Amino acid sequence: MKSGARLCALAGVLCFSTAPVSAGDTAESAQAQLSAIKAYQDTDQKLQNVGWALIRGNAEFCTSAAPSIGLQLHDMAGYGAPDDVRAALELKGDFAVQTAALGSPAGLSGVFEPNREIVSVGAEKPMTWAAEERLDWRRLTRLHDYIDTVLAEQGGVTVGFRDGSTAALAGVAACRTRFELAPTGNRAVAEGKRVVIGREFEGFGYPEELLAAVVAHELAHNLMEHRAWLTRNKRTRRNVKATEREADRLMPWLLINAGYDPRAALRFFDRYRPSSGGLLFIPGTHDKWQDRMDRVAKELARIESIRRDDGKADWALHFKRQIDPDKGL
Repeated sequence: MKSGARLCALAGVLCFSTAPVSAGDTAESAQAQLSAIKAYQDTDQKLQNVGWALIRGNAEFCTSAAPSIGLQLHDMAGYGAPDDVRAALELKGDFAVQTAALGSPAGLSGVFEPNREIVSVGAEKPMTWAAEERLDWRRLTRLHDYIDTVLAEQGGVTVGFRDGSTAALAGVAACRTRFELAPTGNRAVAEGKRVVIGREFEGFGYPEELLAAVVAHELAHNLMEHRAWLTRNKRTRRNVKATEREADRLMPWLLINAGYDPRAALRFFDRYRPSSGGLLFIPGTHDKWQDRMDRVAKELARIESIRRDDGKADWALHFKRQIDPDKGL
């Protein structure tokens, strides 16, 4: 095959880059594009499903919960070869469904199949928005921001499809964090408003509850506003360790509220405990795995002592902070 889909990283978007192809290679190239996109979307779906369970299940305890529908789109302008991808997906325009999180309003609607073409969102037709010809992630970010704004102002949003049909979705409360699959890399990063995990992270092959434990750790950083706190108080080793300990301790609280066994946090540390390096095991900024397990075990005992009749654990009320959240203000 003279060309193939190649994943590249650019500001957290997926971009397929292809070399010129001859007419005889067109069908093969299109199939390669479709296969690569499907593989990426399948992994992204795992992340979105787990992420949605966590932000939805913990919504009542988040101070900044907002209406959400669990929908991700993708924009052809974000690819390295937009025309090739558009042709492979048989799209006329630039926007289509990327994922609809399991259990979310978008997922429950049953109409947001991957790659179904979108022509309007609310009062806007995003195809009319300016964008670079290729490798431009900004228009898609703008569209997702617009969806959040409409949901906050109106409580719901209507999406129009290429076939002329529409879907009106009502938002439900969720903690404010987006989950993004980076096209390359194997690390997880909490960026304040996003959790970004590299596509090569081995956790995508874990049982779901162990993947949820990893995602819960990163989400905890956002919910505790650790990034902003470290910016105010300096990213010293001592301060970073304090935030990592707090994120570890919050993991089981987030898990139980999302419907997962909170002991999955313990099982993660017990099963995946590299002697050095590795996601969530970085020497210098993270404690030894056994110390981390001991802290989680103490939180499990506390959770059991305050757990409500509905099975929820109110961390907003009962979780004891490791750091002073107001320090540095």
